[in-house]
Amino acid sequence: MDAHEKQKFRRFVATRSPELLHVAMLVGGGDQRVAEGLLRKALVKTARRWHRIDQPEAYVREMLCRRQTGRREPSRTPSSGDSTSAAELLIHGAPSAGPALPEAGPEQRVHGALKANAPRIRLSDDFAEQVYRSLRRRKARSSVVAGAVAAIVAAGVAVPLAVDGGGTREGPVAEFATPEVVARADQSPPRELVAAGRIAVSAYFTTKLVKQPDGDAIGTYEWSLFNAATERYEKTDWAWLDVAPGMRTAAVLERDLPVNRIGLLELGTGKVKRWIGVDKRVGGVQFSPDGKRLVATTYSLHPDGLFKDTSYRLNGRTVPGPKPSRTGYYVIDVASGRADFTDLPPRKNEREVGPTGGRQDLLWSLDGKLVWEPWGNKEGGIYYDVNGKEMPVPAQEASLPSPSGVLSRDGRLVTGDFVGEGEGIFSEVLDAKTGRRAALVPGQQLLAWADDNHLIAWRCDPEQCEPGKGEFRNQLLLISLDGKKTIPLSGFREAKLRYDGRWTPMLTQR
Repeated sequence: MDAHEKQKFRRFVATRSPELLHVAMLVGGGDQRVAEGLLRKALVKTARRWHRIDQPEAYVREMLCRRQTGRREPSRTPSSGDSTSAAELLIHGAPSAGPALPEAGPEQRVHGALKANAPRIRLSDDFAEQVYRSLRRRKARSSVVAGAVAAIVAAGVAVPLAVDGGGTREGPVAEFATPEVVARADQSPPRELVAAGRIAVSAYFTTKLVKQPDGDAIGTYEWSLFNAATERYEKTDWAWLDVAPGMRTAAVLERDLPVNRIGLLELGTGKVKRWIGVDKRVGGVQFSPDGKRLVATTYSLHPDGLFKDTSYRLNGRTVPGPKPSRTGYYVIDVASGRADFTDLPPRKNEREVGPTGGRQDLLWSLDGKLVWEPWGNKEGGIYYDVNGKEMPVPAQEASLPSPSGVLSRDGRLVTGDFVGEGEGIFSEVLDAKTGRRAALVPGQQLLAWADDNHLIAWRCDPEQCEPGKGEFRNQLLLISLDGKKTIPLSGFREAKLRYDGRWTPMLTQR
């Protein structure tokens, strides 16, 4: 930055940080300490890209809201993550083009409730100085790294993308054979099977906001499901679905959520082979990791509904708001159809900032012994046994560096966050035991492990990827841990965060 740009950035921090704190509070679960940390990181990244950003406030909001929708998409259903996406409302100040991503991060809070608490929410007195100190430290650290890399390049030494960050893995990342890959680099969304290793795209969804005559609105999922007979993705009319490991069966819910029955559909025929009836109305379902059970979350209202009578003011506009209406959950044995119900009303913020958003689905723990709900506590979620008793965080989950981390099958590695700086498009892979960096891989968002040495990720086109512009023009890639192999699995999505055709894959073990 030159002196003039620095002055503009400092003025931006001084004038816009108090308003942006409310967004960070939503993402951070109502914890102001966490919220200020998130906002500080977002402002530092904004400063580094300042000369290329036309709308810095929207850019900061987007980085904050990525924290909601950055979870694995979407089989561990909840993001970055949006019940007509509170995240998108916060970015753009207008009704969202779609509901929450099934994998949102911390639960969304009602923005209007935060507004009501505004007198009690103010930035720490030294917040701005913390931002400037962080920026100076990062600038110094970048200079040291750049100098080291320049020296290596000058010496003519090849630098692999996998970087030893002090983890416990010994020696360089080995070269591994590419797993079985079925790629459709010319298709977006895909029309035929996309797969790599043990993972396949079993379905994908798009979202749109459907306005209702009475001023309400519904965030609507539109699913395309893999048909094993035709080996193609076919549009369906199901309101919600989840595909079991093995990709033979999908649990489906009919339109007009919540509903009183769950269908078990065969992917080979596209037909429902059996219905499981329930007394309480269901709005979301998810298979356990072994595919033998379902957790079905129940609601009294549409979980993705937005209602006129809970409208609030956002950026000078009145928008409909969500109503938390969860009543509990069923744990269902798939083979017998036995369904055991547990009451679980919608959870409210302990700091009384306001209730969470409409969809609050229960998810399975990694070992399938507990269910959990995403939450803005330090663990990232609250866990229950199948009878509703609150339980400690399982050891495997507690060891993850963040709730969005995805463990490799052998348990050695876990996906980390996007860490790209400047022109770089990199995310880190961490040692699961120490939390130290084990590798850098060329991806924006790491979604799943194709095997223990290859990842499926989103990445934008490096030649067209500019912060605030081309970063949403991304495609599915298969990436090796050493960073030397990148195989396009799909075509590119459009360079827009919101449009009705923007598709999100469901990744399932095949």
